[in-house]
Amino acid sequence: MKDVSISKWWAGVSDHDVTYSFLHSPVTIVATVATILMFAAAFGASFLTIYTPFDPGSLELREAFMPPAWEQGGNSEHLLGTDGQGRDILAAIMYGTQVSLVVGILSVLLSVSIGIPLGIIAGYYGGWVDTAIMRFADIQLTIPPILIALMIDGITRTTLSSEVHEIVAIPVLIISIGVASWPQYARITRSGAMVERRKDYIAAAKLIQTPTAAIMVRHVLPNVIGPTLIVATIGVAVAIIIEATLSFLGVGIPSTTPSLGTLIRIGNSFLFSGEWWITFFPAFTLVILVLSVNLIGDWLRDTFNPKLR
Repeated sequence: MKDVSISKWWAGVSDHDVTYSFLHSPVTIVATVATILMFAAAFGASFLTIYTPFDPGSLELREAFMPPAWEQGGNSEHLLGTDGQGRDILAAIMYGTQVSLVVGILSVLLSVSIGIPLGIIAGYYGGWVDTAIMRFADIQLTIPPILIALMIDGITRTTLSSEVHEIVAIPVLIISIGVASWPQYARITRSGAMVERRKDYIAAAKLIQTPTAAIMVRHVLPNVIGPTLIVATIGVAVAIIIEATLSFLGVGIPSTTPSLGTLIRIGNSFLFSGEWWITFFPAFTLVILVLSVNLIGDWLRDTFNPKLR
């Protein structure tokens, strides 16, 4: 009886549109597995490796420029080799992926927390409120997010000492990317709010004198947040690329803190001297991470888009 009930449960789950779509999309399954593994390796780095990269006390200069374990001169203790200061590349990638994911996720959460309320206000009220908010968003959309992040980073560098800037570098980077990316979420939310405000349940809520703030939070928000969060999934990948680009240029994460962009910049200095692994493996990790998150975001967008059903 237990086997029958389990089989019926699985049959019911498999018939669900989202589950069916996921189970019949091998690319999405592979991308999901890859993303889960990267999250587990990044946030479980302290348990999965004994090395602590970017800690001066743990550096072994005698093990510098050690190739991957399968090449001549490699060591099984350093599976992906070491860099110019003896840091274990695999451990550095784990900790670097953790920093990149934290920056990407928190910056998107900041963008969403700004864009969704402004989009709802613009779409619900309309008129001059809508015009003011969306024209400001249009102006900001003409400026690439990376330039806005560079400008904010430059302001903090000139107003703060180098010691203080290193301490607040990651929060500043999160704020820079978050502030630069909110208009796209505001535009998506505004479109949904403009549709919802014309529906009968909104008119009924107004008729019983429900406060406007309550209408926007209880009724409009739940009906417009779905598409925005799906786009936010892809936004995480974009934020990770922006962070990696800024760190590669030397204006993002400090060199004393591991991130994928920082590791690629460090390894780029040795690329033409034969130590290819120092920059290849972090760059490969960045490509797989961004590609996996993008594929999941594309699947979510296609699955929950009623026009494609």
